[in-house]
Amino acid sequence: MKEFVINRNDSGQRVDKFIGKAAPLLPKNLLYKYIRLKRIKLNGKRCEISTRLAEGDVMQLYINDEFFGGGDIASDFLYAPTSLGIVYEDENIILLDKKCGLVVHEDDSGAVDTLINRVKHYLYEKGEYDPAAENSFAPALCNRIDRNTSGIVICAKNAESLRILNQKIKDRELHKKYLCVTVGIPPKNADTLTAYHIKDENSSTVRVFSKKVPGSRTMITKYKVLKTDKSRNIALLEVELITGRTHQIRAHLAFVGYPLLGDGKYGINRINREYNIKTQALCSYSLQFDFTTDSGCLEYLNGRIFTLDGVWFTKLFESKNCAK
Repeated sequence: MKEFVINRNDSGQRVDKFIGKAAPLLPKNLLYKYIRLKRIKLNGKRCEISTRLAEGDVMQLYINDEFFGGGDIASDFLYAPTSLGIVYEDENIILLDKKCGLVVHEDDSGAVDTLINRVKHYLYEKGEYDPAAENSFAPALCNRIDRNTSGIVICAKNAESLRILNQKIKDRELHKKYLCVTVGIPPKNADTLTAYHIKDENSSTVRVFSKKVPGSRTMITKYKVLKTDKSRNIALLEVELITGRTHQIRAHLAFVGYPLLGDGKYGINRINREYNIKTQALCSYSLQFDFTTDSGCLEYLNGRIFTLDGVWFTKLFESKNCAK
């Protein structure tokens, strides 16, 4: 039997969600069965899977040790560096400047050096995160960007902030803007583009269509031209996503004839080689908190805007050899 005292980061969760994290190897059919048989109890009594946990509650799990998992997976983050580009930090969140080339979460390569592992190690060294003291929570990223895209990533340092931010993102109360450099200059200084998007899992690319086709999803991309260099046929754009599809900016701009400089999937490799650039010139450079509903412990962030300087993009208009 294992007993868990519900702390602040565990509170508010449903019983089944908590058990899924505390005993990750327990199959769902057994979870339901053990609740019926009272082998899973809340405060010494039978509970329902939908019961919401409160701070101070006691969960008792009379289940085999094999369902709790083993090894020292929780401390793998200690092998990651602690170096981070911190844009902003307080007791609830960290805004991070993710550099090009760093993955946000572990991928198929199994690399330990990920953005989230760096955050965990950083907070561990500060004494703000100890996996041994947590039943089910770990610091978590609220948004993700591609390995070869740079920019602002949001990390929640506690469960309440994570729940709020995830809901705010879903309700579109956080606004992100991107900087990118295109090969080719759009004819309009500003426009809102609409197309249809299908993700191809086999090739890790997307296909774009001008009309709706079976299985496609609408994508809407808004852009504004900030700067142009007609002699080299490139433009600096500020882009805002009205929808959030995989590779949306890269695929959508390429579809209308203005691929991102450096993009190996949707761009023009001959021109990329001329500029000595091997990754897409794309950065999530601005984040605005624009809450219109209750924001709980994060109300103080409402109305605030955080930006990166985008200096690297300006250099594209100063020198032809623009290797990062």
